[in-house]
Amino acid sequence: MNLQVIFGNFSLILFVLTIISGVIWFLDVLYLAKQRRARANVALAEFDARNLKLQSEGIKLETSGRHALEADLLRQPTWIEYSGSFFPVIALVFCLRSFLYEPFKIPSPSMVPTLLVGDLILVNKFTYGIRLPLINKKIIEINDPKRGDVMVFKYPKDMSLDYIKRVVGIPGDKIVYRNKRLSINGQPAVYAPLPDYLDEERLTYSKQYLESFDGPEHKILNNPLAPNELSNIDAYPMRDACNYNSEGFMCTVPAGHYFMMGDNRDNSADSRYWGFVPDKNIVGKAFYVWMNLGNLKRIGGFQ
Repeated sequence: MNLQVIFGNFSLILFVLTIISGVIWFLDVLYLAKQRRARANVALAEFDARNLKLQSEGIKLETSGRHALEADLLRQPTWIEYSGSFFPVIALVFCLRSFLYEPFKIPSPSMVPTLLVGDLILVNKFTYGIRLPLINKKIIEINDPKRGDVMVFKYPKDMSLDYIKRVVGIPGDKIVYRNKRLSINGQPAVYAPLPDYLDEERLTYSKQYLESFDGPEHKILNNPLAPNELSNIDAYPMRDACNYNSEGFMCTVPAGHYFMMGDNRDNSADSRYWGFVPDKNIVGKAFYVWMNLGNLKRIGGFQ
C-alpha cells in the first residue's frame, strides 16, 4: 500500500523553508537589526541636535515625533518580518514530523479490516529509534519492531514511496504461509472465525478471522476464491531465502530485515511478492486513526 502523506509529501519542502526562514531570522538578529539600530541612532542624534538648536532659538517643539521616527527606522522590512514570524512555526512542524509524529492517509485496501481507505493515521517516528530527517539514518537506538506491529516503511523498490503493512517476521524467523495459514518458527498462528466481512464499495464478502501469533490479536481477511499459489513474484534481493510452491511459500528472514504482510491477505502486495524490508527503510509505527471524514467512528487506536 502506497501511503499518502497528509498535505503532500513535503518533508524536503519543509526542510528548505526552515533553512531559508532560519537564515533570514538569524541574519536579522545578528546583523540587520544592529544596522537598523545604528542608522536610527545617527538619525536620532541629528534629530536631537536640530531640536536643541530650535529650542535655543525659542521655538517650542512636539517631542512625540522622535518616537515615531525611531519606530519607523527600526521597523523590519516586510520580507524579514514575515520570515521571522514563520520560522518558529515551520521549524516546529518540521521537528514534529521528523522526530515525533507524522500523518498519513490510507489510499488502498491492503490493510482492511484494520485500516480502511480514507483513514488518516498518525505514525510514531521515535518508537524504533531516532533517525535523521530526509536521509532516514538511525542515530539513536530505542526499540526494534515486534511481530504484529503495524509499521510504515520506505518501499524497497522505490524509496520515494511510503508503505504500511504488519510485521510478520523479524530477523531470523522462519515464516511459512501455506493454504492461507501462517506459522512462525514452527508455531502455527491461531485463527478464530468471525462474521464475513462486507466490502461496501464492491458489495462482496471475504472470510474474516481473528489472527494471533506471539502478540496482540488482529483481524485479517481471506478470499476463498483466490489461489494459494502466488504469482508474479519479483526477483528481489536475497530471494534464495524463500521457497515458493503451489501451496504457498517458506522464508527465513535475513538479519537486519523484516517480513511484512497486509491484513487483507489476498489483496495486498507485500513481502511475499517484493521481498524483505531493511531496517534502514523503517519510518515508524502506526498507532492511531485521528480522522476519517466519511466515518467519524473510525477515530481511535488500533492493533
